[in-house]
Amino acid sequence: MTERHTYRVIVRGTWDGLTEEARARLVAEAAGHGLDSMRFTEEGTLSYEPRPLKHFSMRFVVVSDAADGEEMAGALAEDRAETALRELGYGFAGLRSTVTDLDTMKINRKSASRR
Repeated sequence: MTERHTYRVIVRGTWDGLTEEARARLVAEAAGHGLDSMRFTEEGTLSYEPRPLKHFSMRFVVVSDAADGEEMAGALAEDRAETALRELGYGFAGLRSTVTDLDTMKINRKSASRR
């Protein structure tokens, strides 16, 4: 059995070619996609600012083989983002991802003298 790692991936992009209907829907639903919606989930959470309606981000949890590394986790998350945005009817461009491997992340704990 191969070792599996859990990754947190932020996929960022730019809205592109939005229809007037899609633009209106995004503006109307913006309150549900602000700072309080920023959670890492398997299906991804979408967040953006309605004014100006320019950039967005989606946060994903990806579990995959450690041997495939962060690059594969980023590619999987970008694929999930593309699928979700297309299903919602939203045009987008320039997807790029930032990946954190939770299994190799170093945690700096405060020493007792620094509390």
